[in-house]
Amino acid sequence: MRFMVIVKATAASEAGIEATEQELVDMLAFNEELVKAGVLLAGEGLYPSSRGARVFFDGDERTVVDGPFTETKELIAGFWLLDVKSLEECVEWVKRVPNTSGGHSQIEVRQVIESEDFANAPQELVDRENELRAQQGYPTARG
Repeated sequence: MRFMVIVKATAASEAGIEATEQELVDMLAFNEELVKAGVLLAGEGLYPSSRGARVFFDGDERTVVDGPFTETKELIAGFWLLDVKSLEECVEWVKRVPNTSGGHSQIEVRQVIESEDFANAPQELVDRENELRAQQGYPTARG
């Protein structure tokens, strides 16, 4: 099963403070462990929200608000997408993430919904979703 590991933004990440060389070394070592274990599907760091935007929906209307967004506890600074056997295994991996800032930080773990999880979806839609994933090189849900 797949899990999105969401790294919450901090004041430092929102300020665009770059990681030190040691922090990069520590994070690369962790990422190498994930790759060697065969659980890393994707992972990226994100620029501060000042370089992003939010799109709000209200019926057919769309409103775009440029960053920055001031409430850092709800912002995302990066993510990993892991393929592991359970939530517990994912949490064990997350416990090993280097706390590069040394201060308070937060990582959220959320299970990815697989196409097979939509009990009411017609098989044709599930098959089309799986075909799209395969075309993009994404893993499909295990049956």
